[in-house]
Order: sequence, then C-alpha cells, then structure tokens
Amino acid sequence: MAGEDFDYVVVGAGSAGCALASRLSEDGRTRVALLEAGPRDTSFWVHLPIGYGKTMWSDAVNWRFYTEPEPNMAGRKIYWPRGRVLGGSSSINGLIAIRGQPEDYDHWSALGNAGWSWADVLPYFKKLENNDADDPAGLHGRSGPVTVTSIKHRNELIEAVISSANALGVPRTRDFNGVAQEGVGYYQLTTRNGLRMSAAKAYLKPARGRATLRVLTGARATAITFDNRRATGVRYVSQNREQIAHARRGVVLSAGALQSPQLLMLSGIGPAAELSAHGIPVLLDRPAVGQNLQDHLQIRLIYRCRRPITTNDQLNSWIGQARIGLQWALARSGPLAVGINQGGLFTRVLPESKSPDIQFHIATLSADMAGGVPHPFSGCTLSVCQLRPESRGHIGLASRDPLAAPRIVANYLDAETDRRCVSAAIAFARRLAQTAPLAGEIAEEIMPGPGAQTGADFLTFARESGATIFHPSGTCRMGIDADAVVDPALKVRGVEGVWVADCSIMPTLVSGNTNLPAIMIGEKAADMIRADTGRSSARADAA
Repeated sequence: MAGEDFDYVVVGAGSAGCALASRLSEDGRTRVALLEAGPRDTSFWVHLPIGYGKTMWSDAVNWRFYTEPEPNMAGRKIYWPRGRVLGGSSSINGLIAIRGQPEDYDHWSALGNAGWSWADVLPYFKKLENNDADDPAGLHGRSGPVTVTSIKHRNELIEAVISSANALGVPRTRDFNGVAQEGVGYYQLTTRNGLRMSAAKAYLKPARGRATLRVLTGARATAITFDNRRATGVRYVSQNREQIAHARRGVVLSAGALQSPQLLMLSGIGPAAELSAHGIPVLLDRPAVGQNLQDHLQIRLIYRCRRPITTNDQLNSWIGQARIGLQWALARSGPLAVGINQGGLFTRVLPESKSPDIQFHIATLSADMAGGVPHPFSGCTLSVCQLRPESRGHIGLASRDPLAAPRIVANYLDAETDRRCVSAAIAFARRLAQTAPLAGEIAEEIMPGPGAQTGADFLTFARESGATIFHPSGTCRMGIDADAVVDPALKVRGVEGVWVADCSIMPTLVSGNTNLPAIMIGEKAADMIRADTGRSSARADAA
C-alpha cells in the first residue's frame, strides 16, 4: 500500500507521545509522524482546569472504556476514562503534578533496569518542567516546556484539613516532589495563567509549523506492519480509509497502558493462544503482553459541610457562577483556574511501610462520582488511594476488530495487602475528618455513613463504591527477564524497530499521579531511541 515515508511513526499523542515526537523531530532532519485517534484540542473545556467535569464523560475527547465485571468489586463494570484528543489524558486529567517517590525508580533499577534509578530519571523530570516553587535542594527545572504552578490562594477547607492532619502527626509540606513526599499541603498543577498545560500545549504547540513533524488527528492505528520481524510502518484508518505511514527507522507505541498492548496483539505480538483464538497470525509468542496491569483504586469519602464555603455552593448558584467566572476572566484565578482537587496528603497506614503508602486528593466539591454533577448541598470529598497495589490485572482482546475496545480486567483488591491498606486508609480518612479543626466544618458523613464501623464494613464500602483514579500501568513491562515485553532501552524484545514509551512499560506503579512520569518516559525514550538508531545508522554506513 502506498503511503508517506517518515523516519519514525509514533502512535498516540498523549503525555509520552507528545514529548517523544517533539524531541525526535527537533533536530531539523528527522521526519516524525504522530498519529492520534482523537481530534485536535480545540474544546474550551479541555483548556479550562475545572473543565475536567465536562471532559470526563465526553465522547468527543474520551475513549470512555469500562472494565469487565470485577469479581472483587461487587461484580461492577468500572468506568475508565482515557483521553482521545491531542494531549491524551493530559488534556482531561486532574492536572496534579506528582513524580512519585525516589524509591519507586530505585526499585525499577534493582529489578535489573539499568538507567532507570532515581538519579537517572531526575534529570528528565527537571528537563521537562518550568516550576515556580522554591527549590533549595535543586530538584526542579525552570525552563522546561511543562509549566508547573503552585496554588497561591489559601482555601478555608484545605487549611482545616492541613491543621487536622498536623494534629495526627502529618507535617505540612510545600512540595510533594521535594526532598520528602510525606506530608500534607496544596498540590502543584500543570497550569499556566489559569489554563491547562497539557502535553500537546507544552510540546506540540511550540513545534507547530516544524517541517519534520507531521501530526495526524483522526488517525486510528490498526496494526504495525513488518518485513519478517522488522517494523516498516503503521496501518491506520482516517476518514474511513485505511492508510499507511512508513517508518524507515522504527515505530514507537505511546498509546497508553490499554492500547499499546492491544496494538501489539493486533500486530501478532502477544499470547499465542489468545491471538489464534481471534484468528490473528502469530508473529511472536509473547505471553506477558497485556499482563501486569496495575491501577490506583480510589475510595471517596463524602461530607456535608456546615458552611457555604465549598465549590458546590459556587457552582449551584447563579451568583456564585458569575463570581467565579469573573475571577477567572479578569484575573485567571479562583476555582475555575485550579480544578477540583487542591489539597494533597501522603502518609503511611501499614506498619511495614517505610514510605507513604496512601495518597489523598482533597476536593472542595462533592458529587456521586469523580467528574459528576455537584451535590446540591455544601460538600467536600476526601479521596484516598493505596499507592503501591499488589493486585494485578490484564488487558486482552475482545475481538480481532482493531476498532473494538480492549478487554480490561483490573482485578482490584485481589491481594490481601491491598485489602488491609484500603481498610486502614478509610479508617485514617475518617479519623482525619473527626479531628479539629476539620471536624468543626463537617455536619455529617454522607459516604460511607455512620453505619460503617469495622474494617469489614470499610472493605465492603470499597468494593461497592471504589473506582479508578486513572493511572493504569504496567502492561508492556520493562525488564531483563525472559517474560519482559520491552528491555530497559524500551525496545520490544524479539522484533526490530519497535519501542514502547508510556506508562505500560512501568514494572511497578509509581507512588502517585502518572502524568509527569509518563512525560518523563517520553523525554528519556527520545534520547535512548536516538542513541540506538544513531549507532545502527553508523554501523550501516561503515558496512
């Protein structure tokens, strides 16, 4: 099939893909195609931080996946929103800038992944960011493409949470990405001047007009093409026509932890029995493709507040809406500029944990679910998750149809440690809400409610109401063992000219939000791919 020629074809214009495609094409000589199934990021709600509530359910910019019925979650199918727009999930997420703990990356290195220790990845975190925080330890960047902004305005509810957490022994922090993650305080956000700083805005907007970068939207990748076991390009569907983008040097999958393994399987790389069952010719039997799925399970405790000082109150009245609208229009400040979750807390609840094992997202708003319609009362939410789950799920094929959604089995709460941690996390959240001064702001607990008193009750609550906090990872695991999908250079083992660069390569999930780690992976992958293909070109020239 005739098609346009490029040096690299990158699939997926999300957090990692935008960074990777921009960096690969910046030398003025290397031609890169970036394929994105969704549209351009023209929606106003994509750019407004609180627009998260609109994009959460929008077919226009969201894949709107669901898991299979989860056996440990009361048989529920759990909604998994994922970005389907330039910027990917960085265009619809909660904007929270977290790197994870240094121990996360040192653990990757200890598993044999040379080049992925904290000391190795920190330079890339610094390279990607333009951070306004005080930085006495020299841990932040000042001139990178991703603007990371501190919340300047102090909120009464968040201040009450901070003081109550202090009373429970959790120290106040100004920087969760500083010397120590443990603490309570305000999150930093990927915003600039009251607008979202997505990966598309950070990396693609400055590259607009660059002759070496071709961004194709509405381009749904359907398979990698191969000559024997060497990748030659990517088939994709655009405007109901199948087309092809040829890749002289190789193909990089940055389609995320759900669709990168799906695309490998559709291309004949995966568990042979599953591929054969769907009538897909097996190019490479790789049973680990799609396995090792990890995610942060979110448990949301909802409270009715005594005073009308919540975002619910502002959004539920015309006067409140007008006030916060003017705040944003005139000064790019207020609730519309900071999204939903302003406050964060990292602490330990299991006796064996040596570093924080739970994280809070503290919202001055309440709804039946994340991104839902605000309750008619003054409300706030203490959302808590376990940072390092031991449960493992998997991604499979529902069909050989490349346009069908993948089959998702999260397998939440399968591990005993996860059940212990979630129960202890809910108990800590309730204790926090019952500690002054926060206790004085709360009229009643709506969820789980006073009927939940024991660890078993808390676990039942988690099973019946828990949901994703949008951090799927691990399904194209990096490693040096025979089962690893990619090696530490992110090359797919067993074929030539294919890399994976997104959260699917994580051996274990990082302790926090995944947007910045995904961008870091894209930045680091660009350097590794250039180094690898540069050596290959030099060898070819010498021959």
